[in-house]
Amino acid sequence: MRVILYTGKGGVGKTTVAAATAVACAKLGHRTLIISTDAAHSLGDSLDVELGDQPTGVAANLDAQEINALHEMEEHWERVHRYLISLFASWGVDDFVAEEMATPPGMEEVASLMWIKRHKEQGKYDVVIVDCAPTGETLQLLAFPDVARWYLTKIFPLERKVWKMARPMVQPFTNIPLPTDDIFGHIKDLLFDLDGMKNILGDPKVCTVRLVLNLEKMVVKEAQRAFTYLCLYDYLTDLVVVNRVLPDEVTDGYFDAWHRSQKKYDALVETAFSPVPIRRTRLFDHEIVGLESLGEMAESIFGATDPTQRFHKTVSQHLKKVGSNYELQLQLPFVEKDQVDITHRAGELFVSVGPYKREISLPRVLNGTTVIRGKLDDGMLRVTFAGAHK
Repeated sequence: MRVILYTGKGGVGKTTVAAATAVACAKLGHRTLIISTDAAHSLGDSLDVELGDQPTGVAANLDAQEINALHEMEEHWERVHRYLISLFASWGVDDFVAEEMATPPGMEEVASLMWIKRHKEQGKYDVVIVDCAPTGETLQLLAFPDVARWYLTKIFPLERKVWKMARPMVQPFTNIPLPTDDIFGHIKDLLFDLDGMKNILGDPKVCTVRLVLNLEKMVVKEAQRAFTYLCLYDYLTDLVVVNRVLPDEVTDGYFDAWHRSQKKYDALVETAFSPVPIRRTRLFDHEIVGLESLGEMAESIFGATDPTQRFHKTVSQHLKKVGSNYELQLQLPFVEKDQVDITHRAGELFVSVGPYKREISLPRVLNGTTVIRGKLDDGMLRVTFAGAHK
């Protein structure tokens, strides 16, 4: 099953481009599902149909789904949520604060993405297209599986069997609620689901991310930052879609300044995201709503090509041997040296870029090594490991 995630700054036409892609995939005979995980659902408006939190048939080979994130969170997190509230309350945490602490940031959105794993297991669709929330929430969402694993293992550090034996002896002497076997079982299932979802989203042969942008300074800058963070988390961006490009035939003097501005930023986009391919679609003279006009946009973006193909296949992270040492290479475009920080612990490398941190699990070949150098050069972070490797 092919998975394509669309993201971009709010207002750039991300939902419309995602819907157009879905229409094109369905016309080519792919069993297609488009999902909206954005809390401000507009997918139904774009397709001009009523949608719910279950897949709804829209056309031949095309289903659509607007997921109720709150409902999904309650289904996947509610039992653990109730326990954590009681745990934090026993520590004297205010009720309102305990409520907030008991739900990690991004949990609502990531619960929605559990549907991807579900759909893959059911095998009903050839391609799932995801209309994600605006850029910031999407990045939070893609980092969430790693964050959730840290969060859960820190709060529940002891093995389930140990708690099962210790609980009858410990509970009478403390007012702190201890996790029941049922809670541990639910956490195990949750971690299994998160890992399964991560395996799908993190496989560049299955899942790629596509950035949608307009030719405006703030939009291009945000897309550049998003591209950097996607590289940080090792997600493959295979396409950049430039939406609402003014056609050359629009020659009215009123639009001259817009033409000049767009051409300036178009040149920036062309160089900044290289070698990721760029596709452009014009600013239409009518509203893009419904299957017919979405098909028109899809033709403008993809022409005769199949939207399910991977337009770019180079992943951002590589490990190679250099002499007697090993070098981990990680693409980090659009950042300065003082924005990057690395920390090495046994089996793990932590890379921070601005407000985002990624934990990279290192292969066994690097066991016993130490980091001797970290260098950022032309958008590539090179971390050199040396020491007692075999």
